Amino acid sequence: MVKRGRGHLLFMSSLSGKSATPGTAIYNATKFGLRGFASALRADLRSSGVGVSAVFPGFIRDAGMFAEAGVKLPPGVGTASPEDVARAVLSAIERNRAEVDVAPLSVRAGATFAGIAPELASKVARRLGSENIAREMEAGQRAKR
Repeated sequence: MVKRGRGHLLFMSSLSGKSATPGTAIYNATKFGLRGFASALRADLRSSGVGVSAVFPGFIRDAGMFAEAGVKLPPGVGTASPEDVARAVLSAIERNRAEVDVAPLSVRAGATFAGIAPELASKVARRLGSENIAREMEAGQRAKR
């Protein structure tokens, strides 16, 4: 891609790459790392004609690990669709966007808040049941390990 002066690399991350959650330390670490890798690679390739984007889905209904786990979210915590993720991927590539979050406003706002005030965001998340959600996700994914 660099040799021909065009192309695009897209990394599929998760909002867990912007906001840590209980019970998912390894998952969070990989997603945070992927975010840093994509950001640094984007900077390295800035003048090469090769774009780099990272997409950060939240809870996705009808497909993927959240849907397969069958977890019930608290009121006000919404989901996005697989089609929303597909649209985000196209937008990232076509517009050469560094990062694209794929989640309802409340979930995106929570991830942004966690980046600004992680300890307070963690306290709020625990009150909303994040520890129970993590346990349910783990139980719902246990057969995949």
